[in-house]
Amino acid sequence: MVSRVIPVDPFDLVIFGGTGDLARRKILPGLYRRYWAGQLPDDSRIVGASRREMTDDEFRQFVREAIEEFAIEGKDDAPKIDGFLKLLSYNAVDATGDQGWKELADKMREDVVRAYYFSVGPSLFGHLAEHLHKYKIAGNHARIVVEKPFGHDLKSAKDLNATLRKYFAEEQIYRIDHYLGKETVQNLMAVRFGNVLFEPLWNALYVDHIQITVAETVGVGGRGTYYDKSGAMRDMVQNHMMQLLCLIAMEPPHHFEPDAVRDEKLKVIRALDPVGPQDIVRGQYSGAEGIDSYFTDVEDERSTTESFIAMKLHISNWRWKGTPIYVRTGKRLKTRASEIAVVFKHPPHSIFGENPNDRRGNVLVIRLQPNEGMNLRVTIKEPGPGGMRLIEVPLDMSFAEALGPEAADIPDAYERLIMDVIRGNQTLFMRGDEAEAAWAWADPIIESWEKAGDRPKLYDPGSAGPEEALMLLYREGRRWRDIRE
Repeated sequence: MVSRVIPVDPFDLVIFGGTGDLARRKILPGLYRRYWAGQLPDDSRIVGASRREMTDDEFRQFVREAIEEFAIEGKDDAPKIDGFLKLLSYNAVDATGDQGWKELADKMREDVVRAYYFSVGPSLFGHLAEHLHKYKIAGNHARIVVEKPFGHDLKSAKDLNATLRKYFAEEQIYRIDHYLGKETVQNLMAVRFGNVLFEPLWNALYVDHIQITVAETVGVGGRGTYYDKSGAMRDMVQNHMMQLLCLIAMEPPHHFEPDAVRDEKLKVIRALDPVGPQDIVRGQYSGAEGIDSYFTDVEDERSTTESFIAMKLHISNWRWKGTPIYVRTGKRLKTRASEIAVVFKHPPHSIFGENPNDRRGNVLVIRLQPNEGMNLRVTIKEPGPGGMRLIEVPLDMSFAEALGPEAADIPDAYERLIMDVIRGNQTLFMRGDEAEAAWAWADPIIESWEKAGDRPKLYDPGSAGPEEALMLLYREGRRWRDIRE
């Protein structure tokens, strides 16, 4: 199989926060990888912008070091690196003042795509939008990329939307969620809507329940100040996991185009039932030998912010009424993994007897990380004499094995999403009403536990989370999947 790389049109891309951590680890190495693959025209231009004073050559050296550390493929290709660095320049700007903006405006070309990546804190989004408008740098065809968090609650999300819309139309605003750029997430739509095998079974009649897991082995680390104001609910559930839930549960759009897809996702969010306290478990990791506790990491032993959350959700629509959806995410868990598991119901009648060990359900597992791929567990007869003994076996497809060398050419999520910005394709980006609907659902849940004043349950680092989270499923005869399976 030959991978097709379709070049984009020439563009000017300005990365505000161009010397920051996200730019260094993801954005700039990702852009280099697209250049190395032949997707960026040589007459494109990439401008790093931040308050820090730096020459063009110093910025190019900064990017060279970032490529050597994070690019993986192509990092030893000296001619390609030199060619990519020629596309780069740097401009010091003050996001809240006027310094550097005229010089930046002078660099922008009229006849190419203009994109502006806001790789900065949300408090600066409005200032950047205002200055782009004030200095006439962004016209009707310009695009802005907005990083999360998109608001802290419904009010702040509405305020932020209103601020950005003062200067940009909705179709110019790209609210990025890197989970939607993952190859497996997009393949989820292909599996659902491109195969007649699954879609007839994708409903409450055949699906027993769904599990969505995003587990991390690291703690909050250097993000303690930010994280303690957000917690797992705001940091993961309201955005990343909500997007995964939408793609799992949405109706087929009439066409694979931006607003048709996002209309169906919005319907899912609006159909989510309120969640009561009996269906929520919040946790904080404790300390262990050589491992700091959550209190130590955030430097506040009175903190009631959750580093783990598990929830049981319901969607009130015809397709999913009565089918529970369990979500869990946390820090300092036993393994790093992200997956979606669709657990199908048992056959209505077992011709092999009623031994519960012989009544296994089919499970479709979509692995987002690590080792992206899909796994369908089916029941077969165990080989050999001695009667009809049933066992589960996986029909396993990892991208690395199925696609061979082509798997190495699968773009990172940020690479794909930035190229979609240049193309003007918003399918994998959140719309403003979608972000607001997610907050409208999340706010009452957060408010309820803040009013109750309950402390999260402690759990050991390297575990699967609090014991109480197991009971969300155990009390109904189900169990969490072992995410190492």
